[in-house]
This record gives sequence, structure tokens and C-alpha cells, in this order.
Amino acid sequence: MNRLQLIQDLSSTKSWDVIVIGGGATGLGIAMDAATRGYKTLLVEQADFSKGTSSKATKLVHGGVRYMAQGDLGLVKEACHERGLLLKNAPHLTKNETFVIPNYSLFNNIKYTIGLKFYDLLAGKLSLGASKYISKKKTIEALPTIRQEGLKGGVVYHDGQFDDSRLALNIAQTAIENGATVLNYVKVTGLLKDNNKKVSGIIAKDIETGETYEANGRVVINATGVYVDNILHMDRPDAPHMVRPSQGVHITLDHSFLPGDNALMIPETDDGRVLFAVPWHGKLIVGTTDTLRDHPELEPHALEQEIEFILHTASRYLVKKPTRKDVLAVFAGLRPLAAPSKDGAKTKEISRSHKIIVSDSGLITITGGKWTTFRRMAQDTIDKAIETGVLTARECKTEHLPIHGYVQVSDENDPLRFYGADMTAINRLVAEDHSLGELLVPNFPYNKAMVIWAIRNEYARRVEDVLGRRLRLLFLDVHAAVAAAPVVAQIMAKELNKDAAWIQAELKDFEILAKGYTLN
Repeated sequence: MNRLQLIQDLSSTKSWDVIVIGGGATGLGIAMDAATRGYKTLLVEQADFSKGTSSKATKLVHGGVRYMAQGDLGLVKEACHERGLLLKNAPHLTKNETFVIPNYSLFNNIKYTIGLKFYDLLAGKLSLGASKYISKKKTIEALPTIRQEGLKGGVVYHDGQFDDSRLALNIAQTAIENGATVLNYVKVTGLLKDNNKKVSGIIAKDIETGETYEANGRVVINATGVYVDNILHMDRPDAPHMVRPSQGVHITLDHSFLPGDNALMIPETDDGRVLFAVPWHGKLIVGTTDTLRDHPELEPHALEQEIEFILHTASRYLVKKPTRKDVLAVFAGLRPLAAPSKDGAKTKEISRSHKIIVSDSGLITITGGKWTTFRRMAQDTIDKAIETGVLTARECKTEHLPIHGYVQVSDENDPLRFYGADMTAINRLVAEDHSLGELLVPNFPYNKAMVIWAIRNEYARRVEDVLGRRLRLLFLDVHAAVAAAPVVAQIMAKELNKDAAWIQAELKDFEILAKGYTLN
């Protein structure tokens, strides 16, 4: 279905079973869960799918080694289970990644070898592989550019890796294929209430046309991540704040800083945070930070101290020391951590577990959680709606549900594997018009056909949708993304019937956006 058809669904449907506000991992997961159970489902997102936090993760499907160290074994066990399911349900977007912890003391060799055996145990039958101690020689073989001075050995363990915004998109497509109406660039401006002051629907504005719609529903679910408080205050202006945003920053480096397929994990940095260096789409993603912020932003920017922390920590462990000029892109996201009961709590003390709240008005709000557990969060949310009596009971169907694009991947290093089954149709576009096989920029595998595909089949509406979240160029090399923007804008204008003024406005907006992904 194209966007026009989905908008027609929004305007013509008298009543919905489930209305979801928010098109990130949590909201999309809920829409997929509800639709596959057979509920008439609507989801609206004020920007693009996964525009916020859900496109700016560390690209890991993981149980959470750090949470195990904090004693949160329940969260780790649940996350390891969901990790295993996701690798089975979306093999085109996920992979089993080998991580290596280099140790510079004999005590750490023992500590992490034993600790990760517990990690294996919590994963149970869905384990991705056994952890093990390796010698200094083997550690250097696994991490060729690791600092060798004082190295005592290492520990190998396994976790998952994925493409976050591509997964979000494929979840949206899966929901639509199961009957849901899922729309980006539609913003909720108010809540509808019945005579009993119960929430009975939403007022929503199409950002593109300015047209306003009213949608009535049996249950409205607030799954807006760091923005949940905004919706709560639409319901009740004096509602307490539920979320404290925590900023995570990552930088992208050339793969030469850590060649090979293995990822590096530093479990204890100077301030107690975990740092990862993970191969991704031919580059190296390094992060993350954990900085409490006061207010949510759709495009948060990295703080200077966060950049310095990542570069300094990476330089302590890598022979080839990264500097500011080596950073190909920098991106920041805000985690929707459940607010602590006391002010000033450190982010490591704020729960990563999800919380579901039912307001007196019947509005259901979900917050917290992590990408890895999105499916379980969705299941729990719809189960809560059933428990409150607004939905008739139906069993969850997503535990073994193939995600759109599902295909078993033969070559995990294929840069276009994330298209999965859709790659056949994209190749068909090129076969019909060879000019669509032209690359957008040198040294990256993205061609014009993929832009056409993103517009016609992946609901891309703006240049940043294509270069940021359909193709990941903005996150991989910001200068390459800026170079590709004029070609993308021209293709989009033709496909969407836009004029030259639209092209200029899009290019100006993208240039401003790109500055936030660049180190000056």
C-alpha cells in the first residue's frame, strides 16, 4: 500500500481497536503484534519511522552484559531470549557477532571468563555460542590493532548485531501486510475523550497536507519514547514526568582502525561505562556514552565531552589512535529511561526494564526497555490492554513471525543483505532500466534503484529518510551523504511530483541536518 491509500484508510475508518502513537521500535512492535492478533490497528508517527532513538542504537541485539554485572538477571534472561528469536525471525537484518574483551590483568581474565559463562547460561537454548578464554596470541589475532603492551589474554563471547532503522521499517511493513494502517509524518495534536472522561481516540494532523483527522479507538497506546510525557500531559496536564532522557553518542570510523569481523568490548572505562567498537556496513561504530539530559530532542547533538570520551577511550586500546579528523560521522540518540524516584540518579541506576502504565482515562503508556526486547514489550502492552477489558482476548502471534524481507542469508558480508527478499525486485528495476544501476556516490553500494524502491515501497518522503534510514549513508559517511543528496532529491521530486522549490528546500534542510552529524 502507498501512503495515499493509508491516508484514505485513516479518513474512512469509523473505529479502530488499537491506536498506537509513536513509530519507533516500541510503537511499531505494538502495531505488528496487534495486527497479527487480528485487531484493527492504526499507528501514527510525527516524523519518519525510527527518526529518533530507534535509528541511533549501538547496532547490537544483546542480552546486556552490563546489566548482569548490576544483578538484573531477569532483564538479561529476557533479552537473551528475545535476541535469539530476532536472529531467527529477521536473518537478513541480524547476525551472530563475535565480541572480544581484551584483558590487561590476570584477575580480569578470570572474572570475565566466569561472568560470561553465566551469560551463556541465561541464554539457554537460544545461545549464540559459548564464551571462552583465549590467549594473548589469539587475542591479537582476533583484534589485530589492539594495544599489546601489558595484554594478558582475552575472552570471546557472542551477541547479535543488526541494522536498527531497517528493522523498524520492516516491522512497519509486516504490520501493514497484516492489515494495520501505519503512517509517518502524521502528528497527534490532541486526545479525544468520551462523556466519562475516558480516552476514546486521537486528533492527528498530516504534516504534509495540513489536514486534520479524528480517529476513534477502543484503546490508545502512548509509545512515543522520550516524548511520552507530552502525550501524558495531553491527557492530564498535571501528570508526573515518567521519562528521563539519557543520551548515547557514537562515532563512525574507517574499518582500518579495527580490521576483521570481530567486535571489541571494553567492559570498564574510566567512568564505569561500557564501550563497543563494532564492524557495521563496512565501517566501525564506536560508542556509547550515557549522559542524562533534561529535555527530549528529535535531533540531539553530541556534547564535546562525549566525543572526547569516546576518542580518548578508543585511543587507549587501539594501536591506530583515532582523532577528530578520522570521524566520518557522529550521531546521538536519547534513551527513554524510566524516571528515577529521586532526582540526580545516575543513568546506571535507572531501570532499563520497560514499564506499562494505565491512566485513569484508560490511556496506556509504555516506556523504558531496549531495542532487543521490542517484541516482548509489544506483547506485554497488548496483553495489558486485554487485561483492562477493552480488547477481547487473542493470543500473541509474533514469537516465531518472519519479519518482512525474511530470507536466509548466504553471505553475511554482502553489503546489501539487509534488503533480504526485496533485493530481487530491486534488481528487476535495474534490469528494466540500466541507468538505475548507477551508484549514488563512489565506494558505497547504493544505487538509484534503491532510492526508487525507498519511495515506492518503503514510505520515504524526504531526502533524509532515504539517506539516513533507508540507506544508512548519513550514519556511515556524512560527506558522502551530502554528495549524494542532489541526485536523491532529483529522483524523489520526479517520483513524488515535486517542483524545483521542493528540491532546493530539501537540500537546504538536509545540509543543516548533516552538520549535526559532522565534527567541526
